[in-house]
Amino acid sequence: MNKTSRRGLLATLLCTLAVPTAALAQTAYPAKPVELIVPYPAGGGTDVLARAFALAAVKHLPQPLIVVNKPGAAGAIGWADVLNGKEPGYKVAVLATDLMTQPNMGLTKITHEDFTPIARLNYDPAAITVRADAPWKNVEEFIAAAKKGDFRIGNGGNGSTWHLAAAAIEDKTGAKFNHIPYAGANPAALSLLGGHIEAITVSAAEVYPHVAAGKLKLLAVMSDERIKGFENVPTLKEKGLDISIGTWRGLGVPKNTPPEIVAVLRAATAKTVQEQSLREALEKQNMGYAYAEGPAFAAVMAKDHAFYRGLIQKLGLKGQ
Repeated sequence: MNKTSRRGLLATLLCTLAVPTAALAQTAYPAKPVELIVPYPAGGGTDVLARAFALAAVKHLPQPLIVVNKPGAAGAIGWADVLNGKEPGYKVAVLATDLMTQPNMGLTKITHEDFTPIARLNYDPAAITVRADAPWKNVEEFIAAAKKGDFRIGNGGNGSTWHLAAAAIEDKTGAKFNHIPYAGANPAALSLLGGHIEAITVSAAEVYPHVAAGKLKLLAVMSDERIKGFENVPTLKEKGLDISIGTWRGLGVPKNTPPEIVAVLRAATAKTVQEQSLREALEKQNMGYAYAEGPAFAAVMAKDHAFYRGLIQKLGLKGQ
């Protein structure tokens, strides 16, 4: 075989070997641990969900999900961190309904359209929660007292879903609240426990441990029907107030993420939500399971974005 023939054969072999190598590179994701960014403090409902999901996902991803809390600005700081990630697929965001409210109040330029949705995982309605030793026996007494003077009511940050929940009560009843923003539901609950505020409007699931311990009590939930685990707590609709507000939580990646990475994450998520350990973790915290695959989740976000835009305009709320 002459030199020219040997070179041709070598080139052919190299091209042949390159095909499976390239294919392998495309299927290797994730090749290292993936950060699961929680845009709220540790201990809240979003954090609990993320950690339970990360544990359950071990069976369905070749690399672990590492939960990283990056709280602030009602979620915007954590979401910005994901959008600014340098390596596609190695930062996954835990999305929440605040992503619908923040841009509609002019508090951030980040919107749901900046993300490709992986899946929705859960939904929890807001609730009016007070200390167990508070003087109000029911929501009617609470609202009547709130009409007489400014009540300090905690939420997950200016423009958060929980802020809007309290504002909606003001609009419907004439109650007067001094809205106190916190970095998330857990700090707000701790402030309530310390007697620094009169009430909070976060999800029932996020205060469940304190309710179970006899330290806090729920006066009403903001859902169409009573919720599992709190069957003795009335809805505001039962009291003549048509208010139904809550938060969902799901997963998303920046919109320019390669489709093959999105496909891997969606497939792994679809399997992970079937894990009994995840279902049990949600039930333990009285958190609602509400899975929706990527396209369906995208439709939910578009619908909620329009809903909160209308609500914010109606209430005349503006970012501060």
